[in-house]
Amino acid sequence: MVLMAKKQMRKLEQVRILVKGQEEEEEVEEAPIYGDILEAVLSHVPLTDLVAASQVSRNWNKAVYSSLRHVNSAKPWLIVHVQSTRCHAATSHAYDPRSAVWVQLLQPTTTTTAAATIKYVSALRSSHSTFLYMLSPSQFAFSSDPLRLTWHHARAPPLIWRTDPIVALVGDRVVVAGGACDYEDDPLAVEIYDVRTRAWDTCESMPAILKDSAASTSMSIAVHGGEMYVTEKCSGLTYSFDPESKAWRGPYDLRPDQGVFSTAVGFADGNLIVVGLLGNSESVKGVKMWKVRGESMECKEIGEMPKELVEKFIRESSCVPSVAVVAVGSFVFLHNPTDPGEVIQCEIVDGECRWGSVRNAVANDGTRMQRMVIGCSHVDIGDLQKAMAMQGGNLRFAAKTFV
Repeated sequence: MVLMAKKQMRKLEQVRILVKGQEEEEEVEEAPIYGDILEAVLSHVPLTDLVAASQVSRNWNKAVYSSLRHVNSAKPWLIVHVQSTRCHAATSHAYDPRSAVWVQLLQPTTTTTAAATIKYVSALRSSHSTFLYMLSPSQFAFSSDPLRLTWHHARAPPLIWRTDPIVALVGDRVVVAGGACDYEDDPLAVEIYDVRTRAWDTCESMPAILKDSAASTSMSIAVHGGEMYVTEKCSGLTYSFDPESKAWRGPYDLRPDQGVFSTAVGFADGNLIVVGLLGNSESVKGVKMWKVRGESMECKEIGEMPKELVEKFIRESSCVPSVAVVAVGSFVFLHNPTDPGEVIQCEIVDGECRWGSVRNAVANDGTRMQRMVIGCSHVDIGDLQKAMAMQGGNLRFAAKTFV
């Protein structure tokens, strides 16, 4: 697919020359390429290159947007951050399912642009699909924009120090729950940061039954309809939290099959979804996906991962204790946290799963000992244009071919 994209880019450059016209060839000036043919060519061009293509002329701009609407629409990006465990410096790569290519997001090398190079204050973390944050005893910063180029820095960190909290952005509020030291503070304590007022507030603690699992390593997190859902991976026990009313609801049982030994939740295709591993950690027999129905919280199976993809998911791991899930739009990305070399992709179409996989081109021997954070975002051409303008034109993307 990468070679195909490169060939299409060469075609794109040839078409651009034709459209601008060559005076020595009157027939080209009389019959430039427009309409369906141009849109078909543009449908094979990576989204990052369509930004420049849209600026060639008014006709090209129209063709770019028409191609995105009717031929090959933008799809959520899988975004992989790799961070050094020594100095916190990080690199970011993204996989675009629309054109099946990996790109590297190259940060500006100077601080003269509108948004300076990202300052990494601590380890990168992500509790749910589209939210990235950094937390240290003295600082708290987070980002929810599609390309993670803008960061919000709180004036102060949470009142209670936490080593492994559950963190989620719900509307204009960031919920920080659990993860505190049992010896000094309430391990179930909940704090809410209001993005508008930049102030912290405390509220009712997490349900007592979650005392032994109130940490991001033990819980799966999803945000949907103004609420945060926390699911205990080993049992499927689930509660929801509304930061507006500061109230917890539940419990709900989101282990729809007794053969499931580990569950994870996400939000895709307009529904809360559940992904379950069947068998046991030393012998994964299968992976299934369910959607959760409204107030009843009943689960309906919508798909089972093909056996050949289950093998890719497991890879060479002798033990797979859980599944990591990130989701946005109609796309769900799953990977094995102990060996993220392959990412399983599921697109939900008309309520059914269309499965596929992509090799995690960032995972290699060099990154194995570093921190890897995997998320996803809906990225369209408008997001890329905005990001480039914000960076003073210095934001660059490099198409990557991995072997």
